[in-house]
Amino acid sequence: MLNLLKHFNTNKKEDIFFSYQGIINPQWTPCRYDALSEEGFQKNVFAFRAINLIARGISSIPVRVINCGDNSENELITKIFKKPNEFQTRSSFLENLVISLLISGNAFVHCSNRNELRCLRIDRVQIVPNKAKTSVDSYVYTVDSEKFSIGKDDIFHFKFFNPLNDWYGFSPLQAAARAIDQHNEMSKHNISILQNGGRPSGCLVVKNSENLTDEQRQQLKSDIQEAYSGTANSGKIMVLEGGLEWKEMGLSPKDLDFDAGKNTAAREIAQAFGVPPVLLGIREDTAFSNYKEARLHFWEDTVLPLAEFIRLEFSNRFSARFNRSVEMIFDLDTIHALSSKREGLWSRISNADFLTINEKREILGYLPITE
Repeated sequence: MLNLLKHFNTNKKEDIFFSYQGIINPQWTPCRYDALSEEGFQKNVFAFRAINLIARGISSIPVRVINCGDNSENELITKIFKKPNEFQTRSSFLENLVISLLISGNAFVHCSNRNELRCLRIDRVQIVPNKAKTSVDSYVYTVDSEKFSIGKDDIFHFKFFNPLNDWYGFSPLQAAARAIDQHNEMSKHNISILQNGGRPSGCLVVKNSENLTDEQRQQLKSDIQEAYSGTANSGKIMVLEGGLEWKEMGLSPKDLDFDAGKNTAAREIAQAFGVPPVLLGIREDTAFSNYKEARLHFWEDTVLPLAEFIRLEFSNRFSARFNRSVEMIFDLDTIHALSSKREGLWSRISNADFLTINEKREILGYLPITE
């Protein structure tokens, strides 16, 4: 932001000018859920795209739940995932969960007595610790100033590690916040220049004149803005008289190398989420030889580890809730990006003459053949 400073000398006849002074201490987006959501997810195209790539990747994988004792499918819990609640399918529910995790570092899933799963809005949930501050006692859900207490066993709290907080997780969006602010501010600056007809800021110099009154200064500013500022007045020739002179101030986008700066900020955003820049459409990126290699890296290093985190959390929560040992399973054979790696594994296993048929089936995740 720019602060308008008025410099006048009341004793001497000299040049009168308006100048701009940049902010010494920049204002960063505060680390709050609402602010990060607005500046990152809603206003930054690269953060939005990275978050959606990860969320939709995980939500696209089919899910089933098995009983750990005999590997048979647990139809009740599998059915819960197929239709978590009356408004969402498995895909939209998991997408909601992952987006909440990536924006805030937390996801709160309410499991009702009817065995329905719902993702709660992060900013409406408050953790209530026990008296010893060693574990969670309950949760408070607030809507329109009305508070609801929820037992700790009815909330599945997913969170990323936070080195400075015992109760709430740390999000990738928070780590990328400064890069997001830089990218957003560069975009705002470019839009401001476009709306000003492509002209940089400047100052109006009054040569060897008596001091202007406040009313004259305000009238002069209004006349200049009305006649020459904005896209509608782009290209108009400025005519100045009475000793007035226009001097440009500031650097052009080319001088500031905004294009390279925006690409650098976009790469930092992609790095925070673990998404290869080429998948986000960032130009001049040569880190990967082709798109196929980038997709494989994205799935192996980002999507699958997060999917494993979610899988283990659900398995643990459901085992405790239903008092039986169950395990949530993602069907990874349906992921097209991993097909080349899967084909290589199948080829190596099928050519292993020292393994029996059942040993090969076990390695590939199939049940043994009984004679």
